[in-house]
Amino acid sequence: MDSGSGGGGGGASGDDQDVSDPHNQRKKKRYHRHTARQIQELERMFKECPHPDEKQRLQLSRDLGLEPRQIKFWFQNRRTQMKAQHERADNCALRSENDKIRCENIAIREALKHVICPSCGGPPMGSTEDIYFDEQKLRMDNARLKEELDRVSSIAAKYIGRPISQLPPIQPVSVTSLELSMGSFGAQGMAGPSLDLDLLPGTSSSLPTLPLQSFGISDMEKSLMAEFSANAMDELIRLLQAGEPLWMRSPVDGRDVLNLESYERMFPRTDHLKNPDVRIEASRDSGVVIMNGETLVDMFMDPNKWVELFPTLVLKAKIIDILASGVVGNRSGSLQLMYEELQVLSPLVSTREFYFLRYCQQLEQGLWAISDVSFESRQNQFSSPHSRRLPSGCLIQDMPNGYSKITWVEHVEVEEKTPSHRLYRDLVNSGMAFGAERWLATLQRMCERFACLMVTGTSTRDLGGVIPSPDGRRSMMKLSQRMINNFCASISASNGHRWTTLSGLNDVGVRVTVHKSTDPGQPNGVVLSAATSIWLPVSSQNVFNFFRDERSRPQWDVLSNGNSVQEVAHIANGSHPGNSISILRAFNASHNMLILQESCTDSSGSSLVVYASVDLPAINIAMSGEDPSYIPLLPSGFAILPDGRPDQGAAGASTSSSTVSRSGGSLVTVAFQILVSSLPNAKLNLESVNTVNNLISTTVQQIKAALNCSGS
Repeated sequence: MDSGSGGGGGGASGDDQDVSDPHNQRKKKRYHRHTARQIQELERMFKECPHPDEKQRLQLSRDLGLEPRQIKFWFQNRRTQMKAQHERADNCALRSENDKIRCENIAIREALKHVICPSCGGPPMGSTEDIYFDEQKLRMDNARLKEELDRVSSIAAKYIGRPISQLPPIQPVSVTSLELSMGSFGAQGMAGPSLDLDLLPGTSSSLPTLPLQSFGISDMEKSLMAEFSANAMDELIRLLQAGEPLWMRSPVDGRDVLNLESYERMFPRTDHLKNPDVRIEASRDSGVVIMNGETLVDMFMDPNKWVELFPTLVLKAKIIDILASGVVGNRSGSLQLMYEELQVLSPLVSTREFYFLRYCQQLEQGLWAISDVSFESRQNQFSSPHSRRLPSGCLIQDMPNGYSKITWVEHVEVEEKTPSHRLYRDLVNSGMAFGAERWLATLQRMCERFACLMVTGTSTRDLGGVIPSPDGRRSMMKLSQRMINNFCASISASNGHRWTTLSGLNDVGVRVTVHKSTDPGQPNGVVLSAATSIWLPVSSQNVFNFFRDERSRPQWDVLSNGNSVQEVAHIANGSHPGNSISILRAFNASHNMLILQESCTDSSGSSLVVYASVDLPAINIAMSGEDPSYIPLLPSGFAILPDGRPDQGAAGASTSSSTVSRSGGSLVTVAFQILVSSLPNAKLNLESVNTVNNLISTTVQQIKAALNCSGS
């Protein structure tokens, strides 16, 4: 079929039907292809007179054998085309001028660093700090001071028994006598949640705000918690060491699954009630990680490090109270009341919240056990309404050369009032979404990542020929890890995210949410997050290889306009060749704008490909080893998971769950973040929503076409 109405060189006429006639609207539109001579004469006339009058159009109509209406439409289309060309040229010129001014600005700032003050002989004020990041530093300092104020206020309130806000004004007093080490109890604060702090990862305000009165744990209840944790530790050790019939090998995928009948006989529970809505998930896995036992124990007992270890699983974590400090130096005997929120990387899967007791015990030299168990107090103040952790945890055994053997048990009760979305139902109901295999695989990958920080070797592909120093590698990995953390948090189905579903993309739709960003690690303003999840009849490993391959990027990256990219820097962060941090430069794009990308995968089939645009000066700052905390990032990307459906050819093929073949389909979450406005009080408009909706829809269509699964 001939193409639609054409512009100057297109050669197609406008509609032969009068679209204003309602009778003609019902008829099929006809198109007419202009001849070369007609186009040549029309172009000649357009150069002389872009707006011909009626007399001129009639003369052209007679000379070229076209209807006057066709002549009129051709000139309208040609004028529109010329206007678009001029606008594109103007945009390119403005962009080039902007890049030139930015480079001049950077050069001026560098020159100011070497200016000598005539008064004191030293550097002038402000020349030693990069002005580009001053505002980011101030926001971070402000957030830190607010957190410190909340923390000190909560400590003081514990001494006086009521919130500081209820006290009459008093004269300022010294706080040096306060026991500031009690800050580990948390900073729940008396004020309501702050938008500024809610967006800062790792701060107390990014976690659920608990009323101060909930900290009133009596000595009797602490004693009950200690006894309850000790019993849970005994049960966990038996679960870790037992074989059949307590643990059975799954005939479907070879994983260790709990025999519930044997478990109930071995551990009878008086509080167990048969509830048809309650599902038991229990799994066990073991493996070796490249980190020593003492370091692992320290990271497990620190909620911030716990989140850092499991960015794709743990959305939030917090210590509510420290009931026992344990032995100084090795944490043995430490008992903490904690909160955590777990996630699957999709807005379609609800997060799980747990209040639980974490107990650490050193069983012998080089052998630790850490148990987690939910505890329901008499006031029911530390309980999750829909999830409960039964004795779970891990055994950590030191091995030579800084390695550790980990045996992991996950055992939870989940009450699902609303079933999981059909796309993720198999993955969640099989226990793979939150199971032991996924925890251990994530831990192995992250421990490899930390080990790569110690590698002194450099990449053979470097930005501008400058080989990054070890400090530069660490700075780049820190920047990329922050990008990963931000991306994972942006697509969660946490209660803090109010997703709105847009129609237009299968039954899932595109989900959008908006937040005001004042995080030093994000551009300041209103940020629109959009995501959708799809199923592909392609294995998760093949999908991961497709996204991380720079040669296939033009097939799915709508924003690149089909331009290819070149990897100009590469940092390995794991044994798998796909686990790496890359700096990409797009051809035919501004040389001052680069793409920071991290790709990672693990043995459970869980993978990420996350990227963000970063300008060249910011990349140079990170590559030189400076603190990258002030570099703003707005990451987008893909989260890839196996679909959880049993692979017909994998049953009985392996005796280890970590080596079971995964050749089934995959679940892919596509997510974008867009800065709608740099004004914090700006309102979201329909145009931005439509833009991001079309962006995701087009990306999904191109992915399916490239992977030959358009009908899925």
